[in-house]
Amino acid sequence: MARRGDPDGVPGVARVHGLDRYRRRPRGAALTAHVGMAIFLGSWAMLFAGLFFAYAFVRARAPVWPPLDAPPLPRLIPGLNTLAIAASSAAVVRAVRAQELGRGRSASLRLGAAVVLGVTFLVLQTLVWTDLWRAGLVPSGGPFPSVFYAFTAFHALHVLVGLAGLAWLAFRARARAGATATDVRLWGWYWHFVGVLWVVLYATVYLV
Repeated sequence: MARRGDPDGVPGVARVHGLDRYRRRPRGAALTAHVGMAIFLGSWAMLFAGLFFAYAFVRARAPVWPPLDAPPLPRLIPGLNTLAIAASSAAVVRAVRAQELGRGRSASLRLGAAVVLGVTFLVLQTLVWTDLWRAGLVPSGGPFPSVFYAFTAFHALHVLVGLAGLAWLAFRARARAGATATDVRLWGWYWHFVGVLWVVLYATVYLV
């Protein structure tokens, strides 16, 4: 028999370690959401694979890459960006765990930390663009700068989408407005995907 005061007639004992089980998604709905996100990320992975293949093709046909008159790409700031996005992914992992335990405030704080690190990533990337632009590397300057700006801007757009999602989840978790562990986990998948893309991009464009 449900205890008096329990919402929706759900026994208080069902809320183990602070978990509001009556607010969790049904198992079938959660499975569908996971499959949908996996298909979505798989499609984007194929898109980026095509872009990297096109990049390799253009680079292989160029007599010199990068052009001798092009300013060198920095490595330090993009390297710091790699650390920032890796740290933000770690914060999201901890947020998922906190949300699974029903610790909405803790999950919100960790998601907020991930957002701050993501914003730091975009600020540093903007500094790289600004410095290179001032040095004469503009998108209209040939295949090398056009590919560089297209790759990095396209990735930055995905970062913006991820930041919007994480910020929304941080608000919902803190306000107890219905954020579930599945919501946080699926957005975490997206954020980790963006992070892996950056590592590949950093190694391919900046280092190799």
